[in-house]
Amino acid sequence: MDRADAVAQFTGSRAILGDAGVSGPMNHRVPHGARGNDAYPGEVTQPERPHRPIRRADLSEIVEAVAAVEPFARAELAAATAAAVITQGRAAGSESLVDLADRVGLETLAELWRDEQPSSLPGALWALYVLRRWCYSQGDEVARLWRAGRPYAPADEVVAGVADDPDPEAVAGLADSVLSGAYGGDFAVALERAASFFRVVAEGRRQTCELEPDPGNQLTLARRNDETADGLALAALRWRENPL
Repeated sequence: MDRADAVAQFTGSRAILGDAGVSGPMNHRVPHGARGNDAYPGEVTQPERPHRPIRRADLSEIVEAVAAVEPFARAELAAATAAAVITQGRAAGSESLVDLADRVGLETLAELWRDEQPSSLPGALWALYVLRRWCYSQGDEVARLWRAGRPYAPADEVVAGVADDPDPEAVAGLADSVLSGAYGGDFAVALERAASFFRVVAEGRRQTCELEPDPGNQLTLARRNDETADGLALAALRWRENPL
């Protein structure tokens, strides 16, 4: 199965890949100044029939197709699958795809989206699912970093919307509510909440790095958290300009 057939099976239509060697139109409205991996389509032709539920087998076949294509085609494929996920998720409601990574495997989403910038649609979705997995698997650490960072980032603390004295359950709830908002509410607001969360955590790393065995590594992670936050904020801006 080639990449066109894999995506067609996943989305229910060949139109979503448009001029990427697949028959059917695709209407792009790329935000001004957006290029390469940072860009995502502002308008995607809807499938001719309703989406069926996303299954692990569907995504696995696409992952196999991804391995055989060039980097530019991989970016196209990442954008197409992300557009299909967000379109189906927002059509189905807030809870429909919150646990997508649990159902299809985070490693499957990684093969599709992890190389994309967080300012792009696939990169932004990847960041949201990684955030959820991190909050669930290392809730104690996330809550500790949040508590350490929030006095130094009061505005971001308010935007993120975490409880005043968060425990692991509270940070997991934040991650779920961000994804629920992405599919059932204002996607741009969900991205901004996630960006603020990453900024508070980054500040927490900087404030506690001297207490860690490897302070330099914590500062590197803080920088990466800030970069992810900046990318998500840009993705939110682009979504407001050109939502799917």
